[in-house]
Amino acid sequence: MKKVSLVILAKERDEALSRLGELGVLHIEKHSVQSEELQKLLETKQKTEQALSILRNYQKQSDKGESEKRRSSEKKEAAPKGSLSAQEVRHRVLSLVEERKNLQEALLTDQKEVSRLEPWGSWNPADLDYLKEKGIVLIPYELPRRVYEKVGKTVQLIVLSQDATVVRCVALGEPIHGESPFPLPALPLSELKARIQERQEQLRSIEAELTELAPSFSSLEKEIERLRQKIEFEMARLSLTITEDTPEALSVSWLTGYVPVDVAGKLKRAAAEYGWALIMDDPGDTDSPPTLIKNNPFVRIIQPVFDLLGTVPGYREYDISLSFLLFFSLFFAMIMGDAGYGALLLGTSLWFAFKNKRQHGVVPDGIRLLLLLSSATIGWGAITGTWFAISYEQLPGFLQSLVIPPFRPDPSLSAKEANRLIQQNIKHLCFIIGTVQLVLAHIKNIKKSLPSLTAVAQLGWLTMVAGLYFLVLNLVLDKNTFPVPPFALWMIGGGLATYFIFAEQKGGNFFKNILTSVANFLPTFLSAVSSFSDIISYIRLFAVGLAGYAIGESFNAMALGFASPVVRIVAGSLILVAGHGLNLAMSALSVVVHGVRLNMLEYSGHLGMEWSGVKYVPFAVRQQHEQEG
Repeated sequence: MKKVSLVILAKERDEALSRLGELGVLHIEKHSVQSEELQKLLETKQKTEQALSILRNYQKQSDKGESEKRRSSEKKEAAPKGSLSAQEVRHRVLSLVEERKNLQEALLTDQKEVSRLEPWGSWNPADLDYLKEKGIVLIPYELPRRVYEKVGKTVQLIVLSQDATVVRCVALGEPIHGESPFPLPALPLSELKARIQERQEQLRSIEAELTELAPSFSSLEKEIERLRQKIEFEMARLSLTITEDTPEALSVSWLTGYVPVDVAGKLKRAAAEYGWALIMDDPGDTDSPPTLIKNNPFVRIIQPVFDLLGTVPGYREYDISLSFLLFFSLFFAMIMGDAGYGALLLGTSLWFAFKNKRQHGVVPDGIRLLLLLSSATIGWGAITGTWFAISYEQLPGFLQSLVIPPFRPDPSLSAKEANRLIQQNIKHLCFIIGTVQLVLAHIKNIKKSLPSLTAVAQLGWLTMVAGLYFLVLNLVLDKNTFPVPPFALWMIGGGLATYFIFAEQKGGNFFKNILTSVANFLPTFLSAVSSFSDIISYIRLFAVGLAGYAIGESFNAMALGFASPVVRIVAGSLILVAGHGLNLAMSALSVVVHGVRLNMLEYSGHLGMEWSGVKYVPFAVRQQHEQEG
């Protein structure tokens, strides 16, 4: 990246921003800005996005209705309907939704009122007023039965209806002392029911109109893009700093930003053509340039994961896209664990891949990633003999032949001992993977630190991590099978000592730098302990995979546990589909929690990454001054 300072005449700033937007290469360093126009644009965009979200819910329903309509009236031509502008669609959709909300609230109130009145039967409250004018006073009450039994002897009552707990009655002439009369409704029950039907019809009409408006969602998408560009333009305009106390003709504005080196020439040529003053230099240590990551098509398929997490490496941090992709694929396979699940995912991925290829001519990176992940899962499940949690002994011979020796039951051992040995081998593999990934992190740190002496400190830490690997095997797996070799202790101690000696060797007195490093003994020691726990953390790959296998095995046992063959086929099939579907979903969630964590915390932590970057987003705005339709 190159840091850019651009100076233009203040009176030409709108035109200059339009030219920059058409150029589309400059990432403008924005400031916290605010204006009435910007606030209005943001509010309009928010309302348009709300309307779009509403219409998308009706899109499929609209598509289905249109196809049925075409099938039923192929020979009829519908009268052309005047197209609405995006602004009219937005206004109408939001108005309909607000009207629907009010109707639903009013409908709920009426339905509650009907529920309250129905036990009294159908009668008109106005009749009570008419009788009162004739000298007959009737006061309705809804009394608990115990109250009715007490007052029934002192006040003349006419019972209209009753149940086990409540008596509905009217008092003749005088009220009941201490009891509140039944609240009279504003309308008779029949009119309330008619109004409910009317409101329900209005709601159906609103739903139909929203469905009819659904095809207009594309115009809202275009409107959102137009508003986004106008917002970008307005924010860029407000980010321009204008000289004060200068005659208007001589007043200038300036902005700062960043441009990739390979397109900096475009900006230079534009500056020369339009008479802008341009200063271009390398970013300073205190600057925060945006991050632009360019990868080949294979590595690029991991980008959807970064986009989902919202993570961007800092400008001076590593691009770990390739290593992240490779390790994430392995973690996904081990956590998912089942070749059967992998086959289902692969089939689904292929279907979406062919569908997108046929409709759009390209396969999205997310689908390509899923193809890789599902293939890796099939590979892992095949070499470990895991197919829908079916035991190894029940697998067909050709599937058993795919299992490699470390994960194949030893016929010379008991089933329990053979299973324990297989699990130990998988745990061992987890620690190997963890150590390799952490060692790779420190190799990257060594390469980055050269030719500084701090590279030797990273080498010391790498040596310590490698020594801790042997200690983890001894403490977590089997002390007899994995004794700690003497050289491992020397690797741990020597590596830590080397780190203390060279960690602060960034110039100056060599021995003073050692004292500075020793002064940080406690946090460094705690980091060494953390490295030990980081290696152990990779056992989650085994634990989560084992949990998924146990759940799948339980569903298999449930499905086969019915005595009746018919019940076993019907109920067992439902249990297998629902159970393995649930297990597949839980395994996918585990990948997000555990597979991503190992890359983003353990691996990135040893790389010293904070993921504090800002994505490179060039200022690219076109047709800024078109009027709203």
